[in-house]
Amino acid sequence: MQLTDGDRIRGLLGTYCRLIDAGDFAGVGALMAGAVLRTEVGTVLATGAEEVERLYAGLVRLHDDGTPGTQHLVSNTTFDEPAADGTVTATSAYLVFQATAAVPLQPIVTGTYVDTFAPDSSAGGWRFTERRFGIGRSGVLEHHLTITL
Repeated sequence: MQLTDGDRIRGLLGTYCRLIDAGDFAGVGALMAGAVLRTEVGTVLATGAEEVERLYAGLVRLHDDGTPGTQHLVSNTTFDEPAADGTVTATSAYLVFQATAAVPLQPIVTGTYVDTFAPDSSAGGWRFTERRFGIGRSGVLEHHLTITL
């Protein structure tokens, strides 16, 4: 089987989902080690592995099983043409479901990720360089986040 660059980038998006759903904030930090996380308007939230790990550890609630009780789904990914420096921007929709001992399975937030990736031969082809989070619709987030949006 031959993987395309798009397949590899979608693989990174899926890896993010698996790590965050497992409550593996160190893993999320390592995945985003060379990246800047920003709000959709550009405010910097975290830069590099340690700051990303701290951001998630301080923001996301973990439950008795050590996870946030979530299932992140990323879909409808589209790619811009590569920039002159070789980076590629991907825009994706996300949907997060949550179920815990206190709440039944329910969708809790939707939104958009705008991710920039750079070629990286040591990381399987690509790596995150920037993620911008946009929030679309939200439901009950009090069992997921430590802040109110």
